Amino acid sequence: QIFNQHNAEALNLEQAFHRMAQTEPNLDHDLSWFLLPSYWAKMVVALISFLCFANSYDGDFVFDDSEAIINNKDLRAETPLSDLWYHDFWGSKLSSNTSHKSYRPLTVLTFRINYLLAGGFYPVGFHVINIILHCTISVLMIDVFSILLGGLQFSNKGRRLNLAPKSSLLAALLFAVHPVHTECVAGIVGRADLLCALFFLLSFLGYCKAFRENKEGHTFSMFWVLVSVILGAIAMLCKEQGITILGLNAVFDALVINKINILEVIQKLLHKDKSLENAGLLRKGLLFRITLLMSGGASILYIRWRIMGTGPPAFTEVDNPASFADSLFVRAINYNYYYSLNAWLLLCPWWLCFDWSMGCIPLIKSVSDWRIIALAALWFCLIGLICQALCSEDSHKRRILTLGLGFLIIPFLPASNLFFRVGFVIAERVIYLPSIGYCILFTYGFSLLSKQAKKKRILAVAVLGILLINVMRCALRSSQWRSEEQLFRSALSVCPLNAKVHYNVGKNLADKGNQSAAIKYYREAVRLNPKYVHAMNNLGNILKERNELHEAEELLSLAVQIQPDFAAAWMNLGIVQNSLRRFEEAEQSYWTAIKHRKKYPDCYYNLGRLYADLNRHIDALNAWRNATVLKPEHSLAWNNMIILLDNTGNLAQAEAVGREALELIPNDHSLMFSLANVLGKSQKYKESEALFLKAIKANPNAASYHGNLAVLYHRWGNLDLAKKHYEVSLKLDPMAPGTKENYNLLRRKLEQLQKKGG
Repeated sequence: QIFNQHNAEALNLEQAFHRMAQTEPNLDHDLSWFLLPSYWAKMVVALISFLCFANSYDGDFVFDDSEAIINNKDLRAETPLSDLWYHDFWGSKLSSNTSHKSYRPLTVLTFRINYLLAGGFYPVGFHVINIILHCTISVLMIDVFSILLGGLQFSNKGRRLNLAPKSSLLAALLFAVHPVHTECVAGIVGRADLLCALFFLLSFLGYCKAFRENKEGHTFSMFWVLVSVILGAIAMLCKEQGITILGLNAVFDALVINKINILEVIQKLLHKDKSLENAGLLRKGLLFRITLLMSGGASILYIRWRIMGTGPPAFTEVDNPASFADSLFVRAINYNYYYSLNAWLLLCPWWLCFDWSMGCIPLIKSVSDWRIIALAALWFCLIGLICQALCSEDSHKRRILTLGLGFLIIPFLPASNLFFRVGFVIAERVIYLPSIGYCILFTYGFSLLSKQAKKKRILAVAVLGILLINVMRCALRSSQWRSEEQLFRSALSVCPLNAKVHYNVGKNLADKGNQSAAIKYYREAVRLNPKYVHAMNNLGNILKERNELHEAEELLSLAVQIQPDFAAAWMNLGIVQNSLRRFEEAEQSYWTAIKHRKKYPDCYYNLGRLYADLNRHIDALNAWRNATVLKPEHSLAWNNMIILLDNTGNLAQAEAVGREALELIPNDHSLMFSLANVLGKSQKYKESEALFLKAIKANPNAASYHGNLAVLYHRWGNLDLAKKHYEVSLKLDPMAPGTKENYNLLRRKLEQLQKKGG
């Protein structure tokens, strides 16, 4: 055989598994692949899995990371730990109508630990943990695949034997380098899938330990079965898919431990044969263990249901259009098309996208659609594999194919739309666990080809080529996940019909100040999805800033017409109407926004500005006070209160508000400046001077800061210092209003003083 490293340990290992596997064909026998000692195999897998995703370690927070991490209050120390158990993955209360019901408290807990250890939102630590988790999972896969492909056998000393070292190494490498895993590893929110997979595998390995014969001669250990159930519960607390391991443990028990022939059992059930015990259903405590697994699973689901409530998550048609189709036929045919696309991503993970919603995959509405071929191909392959898994006379083949299909299908069921509507069309992250089944089937197919092939070297080189291509694809895709700009732009060629892709590219450009380019992408997003209210809102905002008020008003009016509870669009519409001097309409829009979002400090701030323009000073102060109550660090609201009170001659009240604001936001130089102005007018020159100097130290290039300090010195009689700061102010801004006139007055006064002195 080729590529074998014939050292003494490897030979002993090969001899050992040949002795143990004399009763059934061994998958490794005809496999042209490396044979490495266990620790070397694990080192190789760990190293290669690290190399695939290492370049993502210093990436930014991208896409969903903002909502799940940066904007998630559950990560901050001031949030009680107990809140994690009553909030969803995004930090919203599970009881809220807007909650997605994604209950993953243990994942959020790891984010919180990351945040506290790093002392803030520094993405490196988050990325490093994700990479380590994937490497650990890939290494564990060697043990898992050795059981799934080689069977479960123990030595006389109770040590589990790896009866398929070559096959398990190949399968683990296939898993480690699969490009579809990039989203889970390079995207920080993918940690939910990684943690779920880790405890998923530990639950499976724990269940396998239950069958290591103990000193008392018992056939299984109740302790390890219970540990497996607990680990399954932990997996589910990391992500919902984790619960499926209990079903897979039951399948493994039936097929591997009890060696049940499923077709034989079905035939006996159909013929009401009473000899089911001979078929293995009641042997070795199978029914008792399955009852334990089912009871554990039911208890876990019940507790989760009690915590999250009965209400389904709120998804929209753009998230998953097929699930909103009226026709059962359209729903069924599109769900199956989605399954075929998931299968294709496993087979050929070249076209990868961060988001597959919003028109990326148009609905199939008729059997004349050519895409029906993909469904037919999927079910042709699945039915063929199922027939072989059930009907083959080779028990070894039946076991591997059934386990492969089980690990491919069962972990995917929560994302299949069969039991409940999900909030996506395709999500690469949910294929992380099902890819285990794909690796089993690929490895088994490769072993069959190796058995038939005359030139095994060519076949082995081809598989090495696939692994190498996947490593390069992982590295490329990881680099795309390093920044939002690269990630969003990479999706344009994969999903050009996806309005969300164009929206995200536009948003990224707008955040960088490139409004002209952002407008182009926002317009395309609205063209692709004429009901895309978020794109309308953002486009309306940019047009408002460019003083294209009438088109901005049209877009924002349409947005609130499509989604009447869209508070942000109502507020922005109010700002535009205010600019158009339609004050009554603007006021109505602001109050509508507040009706739909009770705690909306920015809207109260803008409402205050409207009232100030209308000289409704009391209403303006009340609105700004509401903004600061809801958001104590709202600097603009505090500043406007100080300035309005100052301008209306309420210096004592302005001073009190300014001091209150600086206690809450002590390093805000604009508040220092506003309060310094008030103190100067109140002839508290020394304190005013100190605040001006502190503000200038924080923002030395603000011409108004130097100009107003010069005015203070001018009043105070410190004319030389006044002259100095007037000159600095004019140097920074030669057109500063009033400064030149004040400077000229000061110069004339200095000249007069010099003449008198002369």
